[in-house]
Amino acid sequence: MCARRSADPDRPTFTEQARRRQLIEATIDSIATRGYPATSLAAIAEQAGVSKAAVLYHYASKDKLTEATLAHVLGQFMAYVTERVEREADPKAALVAYVRAMIGYQQANRRHVRVIVEMLLDDQGGTKLKTPGSHDTAGRWQGLADLLTKGQETGGFREFDTRTVALAIGGAIDGVIAHWLVHPELDLDAAAAELVTFTLLAVER
Repeated sequence: MCARRSADPDRPTFTEQARRRQLIEATIDSIATRGYPATSLAAIAEQAGVSKAAVLYHYASKDKLTEATLAHVLGQFMAYVTERVEREADPKAALVAYVRAMIGYQQANRRHVRVIVEMLLDDQGGTKLKTPGSHDTAGRWQGLADLLTKGQETGGFREFDTRTVALAIGGAIDGVIAHWLVHPELDLDAAAAELVTFTLLAVER
């Protein structure tokens, strides 16, 4: 029995899509436990319980597979945050939702955080960017700056440079998460509450 194809002949079959999801999950597990440099195609194949040839059938190289994995992780992360922000009509409530969602998702998805850190940072302490500006994947800071601009337009936020403040808020969130990765005993719920206070003090009139 052949694998069922979608209406688009160039689109992978449902079986192929399921296999690719399996390989991405195996890549996430391998990067989270071994680190990016030690995550080879052979290691991913072993994690997924398939042959290396099966991995290469779907992804031509480690780079192709890890790029797809990073895109998957970031896509899920941003979708989670966006959904919670868009529930709020008031800019202040939306900003609070943003901060809490940024912390909440990472708290619940530590493996995903490790993928982002391993792939975007030269992990000598997890601070040096491999490619300057690469942390702004999917326009993360621009989206936050747009939210801050909306708050200014409705009169709830003071006047300030939205890019600078967006970078400051994002940097504070990243700093807390970086500390938590090394010190998992950090109370992230309490940290999120402090970050909300920090953020509102920075933007409100």
